Amino acid sequence: MTPTLVRHHRHYANAASAPAADAGARARDWAEIQERMLVPLYEAAYERLEVGPATRLLGLGCGSGLALLIAASRGARVTGVESDPDRVALARERLSSTEDTPDEPTRLYEGDSAEVCDGAAPAYNLITAFEPLGCAAGDSESLAAALESAIPLAERGSAVVLAGWGPPERCATSSVLRVASRLTETLRATGGGSAGRGWRPALRDDLEDVASRAGLKPDGSGRVACPFGYADLDSAVRGLLSTGLFDAAVRATDPAQVEKELIEALHPHVRRDRTVWMSNVFRYLIARTP
Repeated sequence: MTPTLVRHHRHYANAASAPAADAGARARDWAEIQERMLVPLYEAAYERLEVGPATRLLGLGCGSGLALLIAASRGARVTGVESDPDRVALARERLSSTEDTPDEPTRLYEGDSAEVCDGAAPAYNLITAFEPLGCAAGDSESLAAALESAIPLAERGSAVVLAGWGPPERCATSSVLRVASRLTETLRATGGGSAGRGWRPALRDDLEDVASRAGLKPDGSGRVACPFGYADLDSAVRGLLSTGLFDAAVRATDPAQVEKELIEALHPHVRRDRTVWMSNVFRYLIARTP
């Protein structure tokens, strides 16, 4: 499935500061603009694992629920965990129309790990972590901890799907994400201390390292093209800011400065019709629980 270019009629005078001021608006930007960019990744993993009515899925970092909705449309029973309360609220809206069964209703939990889940629910046979590694410094450690909390809730030998950015040279968006890294490093270089976790490039063995740390056994991998397509520069800026990868840069400098540098970095990817298009490749790793 190709990402959809969606026209939005509202415009932020300052696209960088508006999401920071209104977390609800930023969560909706994620749901309406950015989350769909990873649909090819979701579908490739589900197709490979033959996700269907026999699947009981636990989604870690489930965002606003699009990946869960796609799994539910294939007949899977889904549960999601997400730390952002605004994204959880949107996920509830999206999944409210899915068909529940008395013993396995759709469940959504707010939290950083599966420790918030109801331990009385039937054991899962698929765990997904679709938030791509190779985004922020420290993301591997956070994911490993989340997996450790989820594995006891799964059946033995259950599939676990981890996702990550492909090589930077095959991801056009990498040049745009470097804005976040450059601005946060500028603060550190001037003695401003730590501004939080900035963007970092993906490493070749990111997914395998996390799987090993969590005690998982690799069982296959793949690559998927996930181009990022936006209706215009405004949508591109809002979508990218909604990921949270620029939060440290906003704190380190100035919201207007982040917007300015984002727009400059995006200009090479603007097409004649003013849409923005960046080709990317994402990796996924399938591992098994002990």
